[in-house]
Order: sequence, then C-alpha cells, then structure tokens
Amino acid sequence: MIGSVTPVADVALMVGLTGGIGSGKSTVARRLTELGAVLVDADAIAREVVAAGSEGLARILQAFGPEFAGPDGELDRPRLAGAVFADPGARETLNGIVHPLVRARSAELVAAAPPRSVVVQDVPLLVEGGMGAGFALVVVVHADEEVRVGRLVGSRGMAEDDARARIRAQASDEQRRAAADVWLDNSGTPDELRAQVDDLWSRRLVPFRDNMIAAAPAASDAAATADAASVARLVARVAAAAGEHARGVEHVGPGAVPGFPAPDVVDLALVLDDPATELGSAFARIGFLPDGATRWASADPGRPARLRAFAPDDPALRVELLVRDRLRAEPDESGASWQPPDGWSREAVEVAERWAVSTGWVQSLG
Repeated sequence: MIGSVTPVADVALMVGLTGGIGSGKSTVARRLTELGAVLVDADAIAREVVAAGSEGLARILQAFGPEFAGPDGELDRPRLAGAVFADPGARETLNGIVHPLVRARSAELVAAAPPRSVVVQDVPLLVEGGMGAGFALVVVVHADEEVRVGRLVGSRGMAEDDARARIRAQASDEQRRAAADVWLDNSGTPDELRAQVDDLWSRRLVPFRDNMIAAAPAASDAAATADAASVARLVARVAAAAGEHARGVEHVGPGAVPGFPAPDVVDLALVLDDPATELGSAFARIGFLPDGATRWASADPGRPARLRAFAPDDPALRVELLVRDRLRAEPDESGASWQPPDGWSREAVEVAERWAVSTGWVQSLG
C-alpha cells in the first residue's frame, strides 16, 4: 500500500556533485571520499566504458572511423574531442553511444555501495542533462570564469580562447544556481574550499544520512529558506520519483502564499491516479521518509519538507488549492487563517468558498 517502504537503513543517501570545467569539482570529490563518501565518478566510468577492447570503443570506431584509435588500441580522446566539439551532430552521436553505457555502469556501482552510505555521484553534465531530480541533494562547485581560465591555462596547458570556449559551452552560472541545493565557492584558496566541504559533510550530509537511518524527519530550522528555486527542486524530485503515477505536485500550505507568515517547512501535495501505488522506495531515494499512510517528510536538515498524497477528487486537496489560491489573490498578512496543527481555519475555508463562487475559480493543477 502507499507509504510502505524498503527499510530506510538499507537506503544510501544519493548526492549529485557537479561543476564546470576548472571549478575544482575533483578536489571536492576527493575530500568527500577522504571523509567517508562512496564516490561514483562519471568521468572515470566514461573512460572505462570506451577502454581498449570494449563495446563502447567498437561502437565509436564504427561511427567515426578506425583512425580514432591510437597505436595502443585505446581511444584517441584529444582527436575525438576536436572532431565533436564544434559539431553538434557528431557530439549527439557520441553521447548516444557513451551516455547509456555510463548510466548502466553507474547504476551497478551505486547498487554495490554499502547500506547507510553517503554515495556521491560526480557528474560533470548533471545540469546540462537535467539529472538533478534523481538525487536527494545536488552540490555545485563554482569558481569565477577568470579563475577557471587561469587554472585551465596554467595546469592543463589550454590556450586561453579554448578554455573560454569550453567554459561557455557548458551550463551557465544561473542554470547551476537553480539546480544547486548546496553552492561551494572555489574562487578562493584550497583551505577555504576544504573548510566548506568539511562543513557540508558534518552539518548536512552526515545528519541527512543519520536521519534516514533513524527514520527521523528533519527538525525545523529557522535558517532554512524556502525560496522559489528550492521549492522547484523539491517539486521536481517528487514528480520524478512518482513518475507516471503522478497527476501533479503542488506547493501548498502557508509557505505557498507570498508574504504569509509561515513555518519554515515546505508543504507539497502529490496527486496520484491510484492512491494505493507503492512509492516508498522511490521516495526514500530522494530523502523522504514515511510519516503515515499517505504522508512523508524530508530527512534533509537543510530544507525541512512535508509531502502528502491525494486522489484527484479528494475534498482535502480542493481545500488546499482553493485557500492557497484565494490568499495569493487577496493577501492576508495576519496569519490568522492558519491554525497549526489543524491547517486552514474554518473561517478561511468559508471565505475561500465565497471567493470561488464570485471569481469562478476551478480546481486545476500546475
């Protein structure tokens, strides 16, 4: 039934790590491994699946020609990179060969990780590929463009124009910020970056993992902020976890009303075609723990959140959407409409019902 779940102690905390070329992502990955994380490195896997004698290499040579193999039988990576960098069609062909092999091998390594692990998947193109919703948390490593160019020219021997072209061919800073639950700024010294990573590990990743093991939702944190981007990430995660079973995911409750006095928690409504759908394992992967038959709560100490499942015709869903929409249209900054733990007051619902009649409001999702 809905809410049944694989024992949470058997579920690893899945963290996505990304950052642009020259940002220092590999340094962060290395430090997280030293602290105890299990690393699944997409770059290393991408090399593995096209190694000499592999199916991946055979398919690349068939698509691009035998001249892309070196004398040692290995892929001539610089030559191939030069051939596909400025050719979108060739790049799409290459990605169509390599990416499915990388995903399959990554899934094998994730499945082999010990229970109760913090599994960090280092994915350079996580943002470009829209993969953030598949993780409980996304960490982005950032450095200013000039810093990155200096690193690429100084340590990798790239020409400056080539370095800038590589940087600008990737996701923008704005796109990465929208995907980031955690933003690590590596424009400073190595010690400053190390301190940020250590703080992330001790204050967020380990408590998140421990909450999952204990099946304990995160405690409210007045420092947690529910900006539009963080809500959008939670909505995307829940929708991806529910998959084809979901009719929609809505931000509800007082936090969904701009300017309304609200607790520091994100309330989400998941609309399911079949309320009997078993989704516990999928929600555990994104850090949501069962909190009743049709309720879950996030174990993430950095962003408390609650999730409730509704059938499309559930009257309680209608009330959530109606009162939210009415307060968005006619703000009430007093907070009197919200009466924890019961939810919206009877008066707030009655006022919203009259508003619905006067405006022709119709329940809709999205």
